[in-house]
Amino acid sequence: MSWPEPYRAADTRHEALPTKRSGATGLVLPRISLGLWWNFGDDRPLQIQRDIIRYAFDHGVFHFDLANNYGPPFGSAEKNFGRIFAEDLKPYRDELVISTKAGWDFFPGPHGIGGSAKYLLGSLNNSLRSMGLDYVDIFYSHRPDPDTPLEETCRTLDQIVRSGKARYVGISSYSADQTLRAQEIMRDLGTPLAIHQPSYSMLNRWVEDDESGSSLLAACAEAGMGTIVFSPLAQGMLTAKYLGDNPAANLTGSRAGTSLTESMLTTENLDRVRGLNDIAATRGQSLAQLAIAWVLRDQGDATVTSALIGASSVDQLRDNLVAATNTDFTSDELDAIDRFAVDSGINLWDSATKSTAGRDS
Repeated sequence: MSWPEPYRAADTRHEALPTKRSGATGLVLPRISLGLWWNFGDDRPLQIQRDIIRYAFDHGVFHFDLANNYGPPFGSAEKNFGRIFAEDLKPYRDELVISTKAGWDFFPGPHGIGGSAKYLLGSLNNSLRSMGLDYVDIFYSHRPDPDTPLEETCRTLDQIVRSGKARYVGISSYSADQTLRAQEIMRDLGTPLAIHQPSYSMLNRWVEDDESGSSLLAACAEAGMGTIVFSPLAQGMLTAKYLGDNPAANLTGSRAGTSLTESMLTTENLDRVRGLNDIAATRGQSLAQLAIAWVLRDQGDATVTSALIGASSVDQLRDNLVAATNTDFTSDELDAIDRFAVDSGINLWDSATKSTAGRDS
């Protein structure tokens, strides 16, 4: 497939969204970034993917986040992004922040998962080929691997930066203690971690106080790292989709249907969602806009750098980008939100931070 008309990015693209520096680094990100976890595999028309990516870049989203196993099938999101990059975005490469990851299942065998040097290096080389890139801007260890020494994973991340195949490196779903230890190793190697990517939403607040009793957000700030949070919409639960009389009906065929389950749609959780929706209305926001704005709220040194959102259409992306322009909250609003914004059993990546997590986690 080829597109006859050449793409020319909007002249106002860098005026459309606020930005924030990632910790104590020179890396700057838009407050909202686009994740290609779902909706960019081979099950979606390439033209729709292209329209979303074009709209995102035209409206201030210059960071696109991928992983080796995004799809479906595994790897297809990187290949599809690579086609769109070649057709549309290649002239703007120096403006873009493109990230990818490795750590979860990707290919069969003992070196197709985890944090080993063999897997991380092999996966990154494959990702670069798939996207047609010489380097990525951020490469992540996608999860802590209890079967590989942390020192090996960190040495590999250091090697990746020194080889020129990534400008920065980060980690995803590590606990506060694991994060501080990893940063200590990376500083000794001379390549500090730039960023952490954890899950975070009004219904999944583990980053504020994890199982060790520590705040991951505070640990990242202490370590000079930024944070980019994924699933701020709680796998889609924090949208209007689940406010109706039969919320479970919306699981079938939905993006969230692959991970959000009917067991999570409890009466208590749905009451929380409705309460948060009422608060959103008083602020002139949709529930989704409130959810994104809340994770971006001012938390002092621990303020989140960027919220990573998905999009199944241009209209959905357009509505959610508005959230970045209204992230101020009064103390009364935050108190009201705290009545409903409690952990609701939807942190599907919790096992990734535990030392007992293994191949089947």
